[in-house]
Amino acid sequence: MIAHEQVETAAYEIMKKAAIDIPEDYLGGVKGMIDLETGDLSSFVLKSMVDNWEAATEDRRPMCADTGLPRYYVKVGNEARVAGGFCGVEEALRSATARATHDVPLRPNRVHPLWRTEHNNNVGINAPEIEWSFEPDVDWIDVTTVHKGGLFGTDYRMLFPGDGIDGIKRVFLDTLIAFGKRGLACQPAIVGVGVGGSKDICMTLGKQAACLRVVGDANPDPRIAALEQELKELGNRIGMGAMGFVGSSMVVDCHVEVGYTHTGGMPVSVHTFCLSSRRATARLHADGRTTYRTDPKWFTPYMRRETIGWPRSEPSSASAG
Repeated sequence: MIAHEQVETAAYEIMKKAAIDIPEDYLGGVKGMIDLETGDLSSFVLKSMVDNWEAATEDRRPMCADTGLPRYYVKVGNEARVAGGFCGVEEALRSATARATHDVPLRPNRVHPLWRTEHNNNVGINAPEIEWSFEPDVDWIDVTTVHKGGLFGTDYRMLFPGDGIDGIKRVFLDTLIAFGKRGLACQPAIVGVGVGGSKDICMTLGKQAACLRVVGDANPDPRIAALEQELKELGNRIGMGAMGFVGSSMVVDCHVEVGYTHTGGMPVSVHTFCLSSRRATARLHADGRTTYRTDPKWFTPYMRRETIGWPRSEPSSASAG
């Protein structure tokens, strides 16, 4: 049985980790772009970003003054049991968010959309967002927090099937150019692309692709993996670099996720994580242990299953750790 206190403590700790410590995969990706960047200002910005992240870790302060909109992704093992049930999990996550907002501190960004009132703790109606997924044959719970900016860096288009892969590329490039010209994204960024599903699922897939996959991770479908690589290369050839300056460091990595969709359309969404790719994950084990990591391991084979069943004989890639 996973204790209520274990959930709240873990959520509080990952709130601190996400706000302060840049994930190693993203840090490595940005460092790898420095030597390739030919634009003087973009190169300067990349080096300054690394200096700022190192200072944040050393001083134990948030890496960015705008700490975004904290949200959670919870993956529940089918055999997991938690004290207080899953309403108790949500209560623990909301409590941890309020505590972390005060203690880290996080900027209290959440307000009522109409009255602009707030509780000074990033908690309110439908906030923080909590998305759920499930995993067979395990008894742990994974809690991931993502601190993502909530204003810009997202776009959606409904394409026709005849637009094909070329249509996706066009949307991708149009979106990145618009973001860069108008200052609607903090790049370099991990870019997520959602293709298919209904409109809401398409948006969800794109955001998860940006926020819940690590730099260097490739989609298991080799054709989609090839598209990811091509989109990354295209994004870095539009003439924009770090923070919109002239350069070639727009995209640290590109991730594509798909969902079966209506036969008459092909929805596409594009999402940019920001230059502070803030995420952290805790795994709550049934024996009382909690382990921490920065790879959410969200897109498991079970989540990508194509039909009614799934190959139970193949162990899930999320089972270790």
